[in-house]
Amino acid sequence: MVAAYELARRGYTPGDRLLVLDSNDGPGGAWRHRWDSLTLGKAHGIADLPGMKLGTPDPTVPASVVVADYYGRYEDEFGLKVLRPVTVGAVHDAGGGVSIDAVGPDGPLTISARVVVNATGTWTNPFVPFIPGADRFRGTQLRTVDYVRPEDFDGERVLVVGGGLSAVQFLLPISRFAASTTWATRRPPNFTDMPFFAEWGIAVEKAVKERTTAGLAPASVVRTTGIPLWPDYVAGVRDGVLVSRGMVSSFGARSARFDGRDGAFAHGSEGLGPSASDHLVLAESWQPFDEPTEIEIDTVLWATGFRAALAHLAPLKLREPGGGITMADEVSVAKDDRIYLVGYGSSVSTTGATRAGRAAGRAAARRLAR
Repeated sequence: MVAAYELARRGYTPGDRLLVLDSNDGPGGAWRHRWDSLTLGKAHGIADLPGMKLGTPDPTVPASVVVADYYGRYEDEFGLKVLRPVTVGAVHDAGGGVSIDAVGPDGPLTISARVVVNATGTWTNPFVPFIPGADRFRGTQLRTVDYVRPEDFDGERVLVVGGGLSAVQFLLPISRFAASTTWATRRPPNFTDMPFFAEWGIAVEKAVKERTTAGLAPASVVRTTGIPLWPDYVAGVRDGVLVSRGMVSSFGARSARFDGRDGAFAHGSEGLGPSASDHLVLAESWQPFDEPTEIEIDTVLWATGFRAALAHLAPLKLREPGGGITMADEVSVAKDDRIYLVGYGSSVSTTGATRAGRAAGRAAARRLAR
């Protein structure tokens, strides 16, 4: 949306020379799908969009409502004429431009474009790792995108898999309703004692850019940012809720098996950038079972992160052998100067995406002018 704003300011009229597509039924992007208990305070807030400030929303209102309303007002204010819902199937090379196969509200579409600013993010591409027996598990399996509220787990034995902030934010409220909770992570939880301020943000982005400029796939968010030492998180560790028992090795029909302690991560959490450390912060959060152990469970909640939703760009062959896309800068794809990525790599956060949207809009305008 920010890229569209920048292009519109430069004379590319929405609905004519500028087409904005959205796969959702309404404004807000991935935010419109977030769980009701997530407020902006718990989500670290969002960046103001250029030309219109968010203001100070009610801290008790779900972030999904606040952001959807804000983005909707922004679209109206600047006349961006977003076409939705539109699902893009593939983007093909068409000489000097590209051809886009899509399905819109009135059926199939074929769109010709000279440049594409891709801002599909990650929400529609949740990642679930392969673990033997998961396909035979007879309980409930949910992903982050399926989570609604903690009350839904009342009386259940819940296994939460994943080491990121979503897992932490699920475990604490769920533990108040569930019969039991177990946390499973591949590495020690990446708690960090580095303060979250401007220098921290610069260090995070530097670490991510080092990977994307080398054509490597972006690492998980938490490996770079770390988990902050917020009082309720520290209390969760002390209370035994935010304590990882290691990684699940296999599933039974109603159980999960752990192979026991793995000494490979005894001294650090394998964090990257500012969260890198040769020792564990809150070491008591890492307590794998000493011996092979099987626990009975009713529900598995896969809080195992996301991958960039870029399958529709596959015909352009942008990916490197390691799975990443080499970036010439934060938004420009090294292999194809018709494509700009917003919400990839260092611009995956709302602050980063806003900055990258402006950069992509300006870069696209310069290329079109040529």
